[in-house]
Amino acid sequence: MNCSAVIARYLAAAGVKHIFGYPGDPSVELMETAREEGMEFVLARREGTAGLMAEAYGMITGRPGVCLSTLGPGSTNLPNAVAGALLDRVPMIAISGQIEGRRAQTFTHQVIDHRTLFGPISKWTAEIGPETVGGVMRKALRLAVAERPGPVHITTPADAVGAEAVDDAIILPPMAPAAQGLQMFANPGVDADPMRRLKGARRPVILAGIAAVRGEAGAALTRLAEVAGLPVVVAPMAKGVIAEDHPYFAGTLDMACNDYMWDFLKTADLILAVGFDAVELIKPWTPSAPVIHIDMTPNTDQIYPAEIELVGPIAPVLDALADGFSGQAKWADAAVRKHLDGLFALYYAGRVAGKLNPTDVVDVVRAAMPAGTVATTDVGSHKLLVGQGWRTMAPRGVLMSNGLSSMGFSLPAAITAKLVMPDTPVVCFVGDGGLAMVQGELRLAATLRLGIVVVVFCDNSLNRIELKQMARQYPSFGTIIESTDVPMLAESMGCAGAATDTAAGLESILAKGGPADRPLVIGATIDPAQYAAQF
Repeated sequence: MNCSAVIARYLAAAGVKHIFGYPGDPSVELMETAREEGMEFVLARREGTAGLMAEAYGMITGRPGVCLSTLGPGSTNLPNAVAGALLDRVPMIAISGQIEGRRAQTFTHQVIDHRTLFGPISKWTAEIGPETVGGVMRKALRLAVAERPGPVHITTPADAVGAEAVDDAIILPPMAPAAQGLQMFANPGVDADPMRRLKGARRPVILAGIAAVRGEAGAALTRLAEVAGLPVVVAPMAKGVIAEDHPYFAGTLDMACNDYMWDFLKTADLILAVGFDAVELIKPWTPSAPVIHIDMTPNTDQIYPAEIELVGPIAPVLDALADGFSGQAKWADAAVRKHLDGLFALYYAGRVAGKLNPTDVVDVVRAAMPAGTVATTDVGSHKLLVGQGWRTMAPRGVLMSNGLSSMGFSLPAAITAKLVMPDTPVVCFVGDGGLAMVQGELRLAATLRLGIVVVVFCDNSLNRIELKQMARQYPSFGTIIESTDVPMLAESMGCAGAATDTAAGLESILAKGGPADRPLVIGATIDPAQYAAQF
């Protein structure tokens, strides 16, 4: 085997079925061996969006998403997605070509030091060679999926990719966590018995995060909530870890109505932080209640203090707490419902009669799409409303970047979701600014015959920045996005297109349905006044 065959066979052995990328000369051998292994190469319209597709692949499957670039400018287009995988805690293998090793030390044309470029945003950077390719791939795969998951960057020199491999044994490392023991850490002088602390609390609350999703802890989390009567607040990327129609679901933190949600947490006298990763926090931690940290990793970030840390598999810890709990429910269903009623009264604040409001868009699309729809959302004001208002019943039902929070994520993520789950309805929410960054990928989606629904919030503005200018009584400056004829854009990209500025019009478009073999792109012209009331 040559080195490229070793790389491809390791990826295939790990269950990777897609490579997302934009190739160059150093990629030819790897692409051919990937083809021979039966993998699909998805030709994105630029390396950055290929990386975002790979990130979404990792979110959905739990396996490393793989993105490929050439040398020089190809590699410098990847870092945004690699950083996204790092902060969104997603396994990724990012591969970039390089010139021949014999020239790399002195030649300058298109030569970038990949270790310097990717080192700060990767768990590891490495370069393959004939004597090391197998070991590099084993370490890369193991590191990518190890807690916390993240990206590894691999450089493939042009004189190595086709060279005969010496280190050619395919020995896949463990790719899923095995059962392991529980470690407990506690501050000196505190009651370190978590069951006694839970039973003694009057208003305990669960705050669940993305590690609970990775740990497949949803069933155990729901059971503990039911047994002990605990409201569950979720971080945005953990939406669906408890079904959002469950009586103990209590809303999403740091999305729309975030002051209201923080005030709710401040009423707690004990917080169970279950797989909660502070990388998602937009606001500083302000609750004063003691925290019990339950996660697969220790609370080394110290964004929030925790008196007790239970470090190990999350689901067994929650099952043990549920098994040992006795007594009355800590919260009545009615109390949680009252909290949610207050939350959604605020969520709909600022609606303008007779206009298409942002919350109208979320509601109309949610009502029109099947219950099991996967929604992807971009970054911007609309994301905060989708994050709070879109209801999902299962983990990974909403895909978003909320660690790095990169604009341009939702369309590449929707493409990946439909590729990986072809029978699942997929809807993409994106602002006109976010779409402008990645609109070329509409042509890819059409070429791949993906029947996704793309809903564009059109307000001709970078609203998040414009609101901050307004708060300081500055005029809008440098935040205007020129109006785009969305249906014309869609048709030029091989998609179906439609536009509306009313809720009834949006309902009608969705009721007719889009084609099964290409995207339906809907320009929804909204009145942004509700954003000002919300944020």
